[in-house]
Amino acid sequence: MPVGLLTPLSRSLDIQVGVAALMVTLYGVSAGLAVTFIVAWTRRVNRRVLLTVLLAVLALGNLVTAVSPNYPLVLATRLLMGFASGVFWAIGVSMAMRLVQERHASRAAAIVMSGISIATVVGIPLGTVVEDVTNWRTTFLIWAGLSLLVLVAVAVTVPSLPSANAVSVREVFGLPVKNVPLRAVLCIVVLFVLGHFGAYTFVRPFLEEGASASSAFITVVLIVFGVGGAIGNFIAGYTVNRSLRGSFIVGSLGLVTALLLLLTIGDGKAGAIVALVLWGLAFGVVQLSQVNMTLAAAPETFEAAMSLNTMAYNTSIALGALFGGLFADSLGVTSVVWFGVVLTAASLLVLLATGARGRASGGGTPTGGEPAPAAATAGDA
Repeated sequence: MPVGLLTPLSRSLDIQVGVAALMVTLYGVSAGLAVTFIVAWTRRVNRRVLLTVLLAVLALGNLVTAVSPNYPLVLATRLLMGFASGVFWAIGVSMAMRLVQERHASRAAAIVMSGISIATVVGIPLGTVVEDVTNWRTTFLIWAGLSLLVLVAVAVTVPSLPSANAVSVREVFGLPVKNVPLRAVLCIVVLFVLGHFGAYTFVRPFLEEGASASSAFITVVLIVFGVGGAIGNFIAGYTVNRSLRGSFIVGSLGLVTALLLLLTIGDGKAGAIVALVLWGLAFGVVQLSQVNMTLAAAPETFEAAMSLNTMAYNTSIALGALFGGLFADSLGVTSVVWFGVVLTAASLLVLLATGARGRASGGGTPTGGEPAPAAATAGDA
């Protein structure tokens, strides 16, 4: 959510936009680097209890951010929130699979992954809309309330779910050493996330500078991006069943094309809308495709693979925001978009070079004790 709030937040706290982006960086660092350790260390903790604690941390973190008098406190809070977010990403899907009958496991996984994908692409523009109507502090306050509502819902509706995962930290980190396809997928994820979030973190400053965009217009284009992402996610729900590799190729080509369009015609409002529509569609496709590629590469070590995916993804968000901030402050925001072009193109080249399989193989049992989906998709839901 902070991606759409960087400009008003930086003005309010009297800091540079690049410095404000550290909110994204620290959040991603803690979510990425700590997730595998926390998942392993809590492997004997009841998953409902763990999820409730995670939601409490997120609710409290958003509340503290909303009332924070200074930026250092905001950064410290985001760091702690990142821990909770990263663990949720890692355990959420496997929890859903264990809550349903075995034959519905793939569908349950699909619903959760689709929810994560849609929230990723819709949450940022929605936060921008709320900020435009109110202010950035009220936005975080509302998010704190939503987190609290979800916490209550989990406590009331989710049954006790003892942990069935006994994977140690060493086993988790040893997985990509033995699993070549998973190693390739993780490399692809790192590159595409670096490129996408490096550029997207600064889309508001880019539009303000290049297209002289107003706050209202930026809100509109971010909503357009979110809608495009949701549609792309839905489309990928069907295409990944036919070809995971093909879906990612088309999606990543769309990302590169969208960023190039932003550079060439993004100085006009019509061009910016076209670029953001394509960007959202492409990101929605790539987002669901990369999760399914991870699951397909390691169906028998489900939760461990997801923790590694979370580590790669969130660490790359952090680094993307960090590198983007360095480029923005030294070379201008246009250079950040070029950074995105290069990295997303590199992710496509790695996929083509490694020859990652285009269709998931069936079978396998995740470490949580339930069957992993051959290719869990939104289309299954």
